Amino acid sequence: MTTTLYVPRDAAALSVDADAVAVRIAQEAAARGIDVRIVRNGSRGLFWLEPLVEVATSAGRVAYGPVATRDVASLFDAGFLSGGSHALALGVTDDIAYLKSQDRLTYARIGVIDPLDADDYAAHGGWTGLANAAALAPADIVAAVTESGLRGRGGAAFPAGIKWKTCADAVSEQKYIVCNADEGDSGTYADRLTLEGDPFCLIEGMAIAALAVGATEGYVYIRSEYPHAFRTFSQAIDIATQAGWLGDDVAGSGRAFRLHARLGAGAYICGEETSLLESLEGRRGQVRVKPPLPAIEGLFGKPTVINNVVTLASVPIVLARGAAYYRDYGVGRSRGTLPLQLAGNVKYAGLVEKAFGLTLRELLYDYGGGSASGRPIRAVQIGGPLGAYLPASKFDTVIDYEAFAAAGGMLGHGGVVAFDDTVDMAAQARFALEFCAVESCGKCTPCRIGATRGVEVIDRIRAGVDRARNETLLRDLADTMIHGSLCALGGMAPFPVLSALDHFAEDFGARQ
Repeated sequence: MTTTLYVPRDAAALSVDADAVAVRIAQEAAARGIDVRIVRNGSRGLFWLEPLVEVATSAGRVAYGPVATRDVASLFDAGFLSGGSHALALGVTDDIAYLKSQDRLTYARIGVIDPLDADDYAAHGGWTGLANAAALAPADIVAAVTESGLRGRGGAAFPAGIKWKTCADAVSEQKYIVCNADEGDSGTYADRLTLEGDPFCLIEGMAIAALAVGATEGYVYIRSEYPHAFRTFSQAIDIATQAGWLGDDVAGSGRAFRLHARLGAGAYICGEETSLLESLEGRRGQVRVKPPLPAIEGLFGKPTVINNVVTLASVPIVLARGAAYYRDYGVGRSRGTLPLQLAGNVKYAGLVEKAFGLTLRELLYDYGGGSASGRPIRAVQIGGPLGAYLPASKFDTVIDYEAFAAAGGMLGHGGVVAFDDTVDMAAQARFALEFCAVESCGKCTPCRIGATRGVEVIDRIRAGVDRARNETLLRDLADTMIHGSLCALGGMAPFPVLSALDHFAEDFGARQ
């Protein structure tokens, strides 16, 4: 009898020797005359347990982790191929508390399937949404996405259905679907998990978008630091094309959609949608003035839908289960689920997909387990390097776009970076502006010059030079950047600075 084992091929697992573990398991099985089949799946997102090895048993998949090569022989001795007891045994994978209490919709297949097996994808509900979409009129597809309440998961939280309708209504002989996979925010990895662990889900979502707006070409702009993701996704495109889910006749719809993967240019600014378009067209990544909106005049001057990975990967379940099914998750205007990515000083770093409505405190302590250092968590930055720093007094804020905005923060791409009480918040504020100065595309003066001058002002404050006057100057400069910058890089870089000044004033020294 052949036993199936799962060893992740995700970049995070590879960084802690998952390849060597897979080889060692195969060698040990061969030496013992045991027939095993090793599936290289994606990561479940429980990074403190990687490499997480799973064994298919009659009771379900049983997990062991973190597994090192030195543990393999003892695992075989303990009978782990039948779910035997061992120091690394975690029980049935689906019963692990961290996973069991999540609402995995978009990430339901991550870590479960072979990422490059289209039949395995189909066996777990894949392609159903695209098949349903192929039988609908384009306007009905747009209506379903609109009614689901799905909003962009990249930062602005703009309703996806409105963006799609704008593109669908534009008259043009050529339209495009572009996926922003240039995941550059601190503490984020949700895009990478999808590209490496469930690439067909993104392909399906993009194909549905193409049918909805009449696009025939699509591009996925993948962060240059993601070589494993790029290779996996490129293979997935070829497999999906050969299977008829992409190409000249998408899912038997009679409509064409061809998809291409492109490596990014390595600049943070290319995560901004118009800079991304400039880069895709072969130019330096610089922000375009809007209007016109990309949905009307985007890639190569043609109507273009630009969404990020999580947004597009959330579309298949809407078309498979219906708009109401997805809309029933969440609170207020924030519908569905959001993959929250715990990083920084937390005990259990990993991906948590939950419906909108839990609190930041629940995320940090019920899932994250508190700080890894054991010290109090003093501040959390959510939304990448442009996100505000929230103090402990804000930890009961509900994770919801409007609630976070009211608390002076933003959810962005869902990256959550925690800091304990040893952090120097004045240094963090300086870093925010220094980051902006380095990553600015240079097109507008408030961002290009303001960030550099801001660093100098913070340095004077930290040196104890005329604190009150320089703080006033810093706040005035922040106001100019917020209201005068062309894009969110310059317009939001002051948010972490202002939040640090407001909530952690003591770190900037005494007022003179």
